[in-house]
Amino acid sequence: MSRASAQGAAGVVDSIRQLGGVARSRTVRAAGATEHEIRNAVRRGEVRRVRKGWLAVPDADRMLVAAAKAGVVLSCVTQASRSGLWVLADRDEPVHVAAPPHAGGVRVAGARVHWRAPALPRHPDALVDPIENVLVLVATCQPWERALVIWESALNRGLVDSRAMERFDLPPAARAVLGAATPWSDSGLETLVIVRLGWIGVPIRPQVWIAGHRVDFLIGDRLVLQVDGGHHVGAQRRSDIEHDAALSLLGYHVIRVDYVQIIERWQEVSDLIQRAVAQGLHLAR
Repeated sequence: MSRASAQGAAGVVDSIRQLGGVARSRTVRAAGATEHEIRNAVRRGEVRRVRKGWLAVPDADRMLVAAAKAGVVLSCVTQASRSGLWVLADRDEPVHVAAPPHAGGVRVAGARVHWRAPALPRHPDALVDPIENVLVLVATCQPWERALVIWESALNRGLVDSRAMERFDLPPAARAVLGAATPWSDSGLETLVIVRLGWIGVPIRPQVWIAGHRVDFLIGDRLVLQVDGGHHVGAQRRSDIEHDAALSLLGYHVIRVDYVQIIERWQEVSDLIQRAVAQGLHLAR
């Protein structure tokens, strides 16, 4: 192969990488590559044909390659997780993808396929759904709490704007989640605790600054709920103990639980808080 041909093949690879590692051949040609250069790149093993009209570099994201091969886009909880949003999903949760509403024959092994018409039109080059479509599918697919956690995570990160979302033609489930979601929760734990304890009728404020540190939740005036993560060891653990002591001296009552209790053993946490509130430990005296 001549130097010019090699340079042309390299240009094809660079173009595909700039497009995310998987791209339509039409888009690659529009970026300046010729069909001859594409064939040379394929022949050299620097590019592979995923399916008719789609190309990928050898180390491309496997999920994007699979989406291109199946003619779908990654969406719902799968794309929410890939976007870094707070997702509560079962360990055996399948990959969620979306297909055009008229493509009822699309089947993807081991995946859940959504055929709902998108709120935001999908670009022909897209292999992942826009965040607006992701959230709509989450609302119609997931249980209420899980959907709310993801929506509030997206709002908190500024990935969507609630006023803009209101202007879309949303299904009832998505409009209901939008109506309840706020942008203030820094984590899914905040969403879960506030939603699950809403019935007790006591104000719950997350991330309140008391005695030189933030507490995870202040329930009423004096009841503090602290949630420990995996990093609460060593120096962090000593700092937690010191802060708990300072809170006690100021008249606060501290309930400290861990992530697993919130996610998997909520009834234990709920029972502790119910009993503390029933005893008036949340009141300033």
